Amino acid sequence: MAAAMTNTPQSDSLPPLARHAVHVYGERGLAPEGVVRDDTLAAEVPVALVFNGVSHAVMMATPQDLEAFALGFALSEGILDSAADCRGIDVRTVEAFDAGLPEGMPGIEVQLEVSTRSFERLKDRRRSLAGRTGCGVCGVESFAGLDLSPQRVPPRDWIERIDLATVLRAFAAMPPRQVLNAEAGAIHAAAWATVDGELTDLMEDVGRHNALDKLLGKLARANRLQEPGFVLMSSRGSHELVRKCARLGIAAMATISAPTAMGVRMAELSGLRFWGLCRAPRGVLYADGLGATVGSPSASTASATASMP
Repeated sequence: MAAAMTNTPQSDSLPPLARHAVHVYGERGLAPEGVVRDDTLAAEVPVALVFNGVSHAVMMATPQDLEAFALGFALSEGILDSAADCRGIDVRTVEAFDAGLPEGMPGIEVQLEVSTRSFERLKDRRRSLAGRTGCGVCGVESFAGLDLSPQRVPPRDWIERIDLATVLRAFAAMPPRQVLNAEAGAIHAAAWATVDGELTDLMEDVGRHNALDKLLGKLARANRLQEPGFVLMSSRGSHELVRKCARLGIAAMATISAPTAMGVRMAELSGLRFWGLCRAPRGVLYADGLGATVGSPSASTASATASMP
């Protein structure tokens, strides 16, 4: 038994959460026939990213902080060299009928006006992407088209300050700021912390890549990408997250879950410090950001433990 969504599209924005009637069974104390309750679900909306009038990608995303998302995507995918290459961003809701989508599934179009140089580059390498909250690189016709060559992160004299205690201190500050996830679950977070482990920014989205792009876009708009600090992710550490950070000069990243082997190799090649499996009191340093192999020559990871402050 289920009822239709109760939220309705707004003229300029869509809500990031939706209420839905659900039938719950098997809970302790409930009658065998169950009970009907309202549940909160994360919204997942198709977001079209349009550059100078040309649609480049459609991503499934949480309809919140979309200007930051669009800018972060354009920067982390190498479409723009800097935030200054973006002349303007306009966000508008497109009703389901007008978008050619099923009833009750509106979309959002984000129009970016970018520099001529950036647009010409985009046209040269443009491919049709179908974004989703899982993984995949659609529209790529060859291995070379995967764009896996990482950019090297400049050395940072503070990088060793991103130790386990610092990382765990920042992770401990994340849950109270994950407002959407607390209500609906199923929502990733990307956060920024100082070299002392102070959490300063957090963005949420149903897609981990989207959450990171929102964070990078927010930092870029405030001219903060060169600040000493590191990214935290409430997800696994996949190669594209490392690549996005390295491309924008982010020198360190920590994830709550395990990384992939390609993610670790990407971190090694880019010189990014990479912590994973960060669940207090333990964490694993997969790449030290110093250009050295972690552990012995035959080992690729090293574990460390620390007491929470």
